[in-house]
Amino acid sequence: MGLRALAIAACIGLSAGAAQAEPVNLTLSGGNPGGLWSLLGAGMDRAAKASDPDSVITYQATGGGFANIGLLGANRTDLGMVHDAEVKLALTGQEPFKAPIKNMMAIGYMYNWAPMHFFLKKDIAEEYKIDSLDDIATSGAPLTIGINRSGNITGNVALFMLAKAGLDEAKLSANGGSFVRAGANEQGDLMQDGRIDMATNGIFIGHSSFRAIDENVDVVLLQIPQDVIDATNAEFGTSAYTIPANSYSKQGGDVQTMALGAMVVTTESMSEDIAYSLGKSFVEHIDEIRGVHKAMAQLNAKLMVSQTVLPFHPGAARAFKEAGLIK
Repeated sequence: MGLRALAIAACIGLSAGAAQAEPVNLTLSGGNPGGLWSLLGAGMDRAAKASDPDSVITYQATGGGFANIGLLGANRTDLGMVHDAEVKLALTGQEPFKAPIKNMMAIGYMYNWAPMHFFLKKDIAEEYKIDSLDDIATSGAPLTIGINRSGNITGNVALFMLAKAGLDEAKLSANGGSFVRAGANEQGDLMQDGRIDMATNGIFIGHSSFRAIDENVDVVLLQIPQDVIDATNAEFGTSAYTIPANSYSKQGGDVQTMALGAMVVTTESMSEDIAYSLGKSFVEHIDEIRGVHKAMAQLNAKLMVSQTVLPFHPGAARAFKEAGLIK
């Protein structure tokens, strides 16, 4: 081979090498250890390793989506798991954020099927003729209502939905009731002990906390007016959802509600090559993510690109375009 041919071959080799994505070594901020987000972190790490064995995505337990957005805003983490509703609040600087956070970019949507549920004790529903969320305010029922803890987005959403249905804290107090802040599993225990009359939360159908309520307390699943659903989706960037009939023992028909989703987010500072590697790995090895829990069985590549609250990182967008998922 002549010198010119060697030079051309060397250039081709260098170009090919430059086109190859570097292994990723990133930190993903999630939520509680052992929760679904930690399992998703392990799935993303396996997807990255399937593309390049030297890649590592290290999961970091945090207080959840609000905390992760703060870390992303301060460029103190590479990736964060966040709810779409949390992103919507962050972009406009609403509580708990003191100012808008604008440096976020999406890598991929993980799920959008965590619907809001409103379980009410059946005897109270019958006594006060409550079958829909908007019946509560006018019923005069002195309800003790479980709302997720401060810092959990489902608490914000539940309060918003109740207020849109006519029940704010002042009205509830006037009826002789109150809100009780408690996490998902705690609400189940509180209902069984008779310390709350109603449980509210936005998690997967059949979640263990919901099963405990359904199996141990005589409850009904309240309907939600369409105008409340529409207002909530406009406020939080969430989507309409149907809880199918017979998902729970006392649920005879479909219940229309809205659902939260969760996505993997990065910042503008991530290089295009790294974001491209992530997007490509997540699409090509989606089974590694989908297989972490039965709740993730619905995940597919089309859903992964379906979020609308944030622009996709240009690198991830390039991977999705190559896969024919977006234009």
